[in-house]
Amino acid sequence: MTNVQDTPHQDQDLSEQIAPVPRISLQAFCETADLAEVIAEAAEDRRMDKAHLRVQMGGAPAAAEAYRSSPTPNVVILETVGRRNEILDHLDELAEVCDATTKVIVIGQVNDIVLYRELVARGVSDYLIGPIGVLDVVRTVSSLYAAPGTKPVGRVIAVIGAKGGVGASTIAHNLGWAISRDIGVDTCIADMDLPFGTGGLDFNQDPPQGIADAVFSPDRVDTAFIDRLLSRCSDNLSLLAAPATLERVYDIGPDAFDPLIDILRATIPAIILDLPHGWTAWSKRALTNADEILVVAAPDLANLRNAKNMMDLLRASRPNDSAPRYLLNQIGVAKRPEIKPVDFAKALEADPVSVIAFEPQLFGTAANNGQMIAEMEPGHKVSGQFTELALAMTGRHDTRKTRQGLLAPLTPLLEKLTQRRKKA
Repeated sequence: MTNVQDTPHQDQDLSEQIAPVPRISLQAFCETADLAEVIAEAAEDRRMDKAHLRVQMGGAPAAAEAYRSSPTPNVVILETVGRRNEILDHLDELAEVCDATTKVIVIGQVNDIVLYRELVARGVSDYLIGPIGVLDVVRTVSSLYAAPGTKPVGRVIAVIGAKGGVGASTIAHNLGWAISRDIGVDTCIADMDLPFGTGGLDFNQDPPQGIADAVFSPDRVDTAFIDRLLSRCSDNLSLLAAPATLERVYDIGPDAFDPLIDILRATIPAIILDLPHGWTAWSKRALTNADEILVVAAPDLANLRNAKNMMDLLRASRPNDSAPRYLLNQIGVAKRPEIKPVDFAKALEADPVSVIAFEPQLFGTAANNGQMIAEMEPGHKVSGQFTELALAMTGRHDTRKTRQGLLAPLTPLLEKLTQRRKKA
């Protein structure tokens, strides 16, 4: 029994990890317009993208009547505002026409453990006590298909440039490196720019297989197959390299990357999607379905326009997720007129998550050597910025600073002890 009265929709944690719902059919029978509206909004959530949901009015009686002449879906959501006996009577009526494999979620107003036990005895999958929010619906449906004891799903971070040539791939690769090295989380970078991807060059890798093998062989995609495609860059970092060849035209469908991303999400804690600049059905889908989004922009007018268009669309299409973030890159080019970060923030209604200066010598040498910035100059300011970016995009805290903060009051005493040991 789930009581969600104390967790209204607007106060829920938008960063929590909820597994995507598989390709199932759902039907909801509501008694109040408020719940019908909430469930209709849940149907638009990115995690419900594969599910087919229909909302009807009439509650449990309408459901029992509907299924007398039509097959039941995978999941039925029932709202009831009656008392215990009425709820149980309606469920008994529904059981006569409902398929045994159909999962039933009941949403009611009665907070009663005896009622909950009766519902469980009748095969009800979950009982929610209203009022509920959009994420409560998504979370409950998702939990029906999440295997018990499985690890939390991985966090998918999509990185895309507001314009070509702004260094989005460089940011994505250094971000993945920082997550794996500084946070110690197993990370995979998926280079999704099939014809022109630079992941192999940036990490000095030339694997015989890569991401294209998964995209063009969806029937073979499973955990073992993906493991064979991964190229190991470090202990905690793997790369799915793009072929970066023009032997074929990469016209792919909107869901071409879905099987791959589903496997990565289920097996790897952090996934970086290095998206090419462009607007296709599959790139939009990958962005919309990601857990976190980072738009990389340079300080000019075209970048400002494109970044605003992207962020406005993504905010509107992902109302139940954390807002997309943006990063300003290549700041401070000599003699180039630039739009100031404060003006970007005003237009995009958000501050940049990071502002990275134009460092052609540093970034150029790293790219030519097939190295990351932290490998080239670990003490450089930019290297620290990538660490901070990794913490921000993964929702982590810098434990190193916390430990230093805890030891700060002891610093004078430690210095005195050190001096005494030296004298001794």
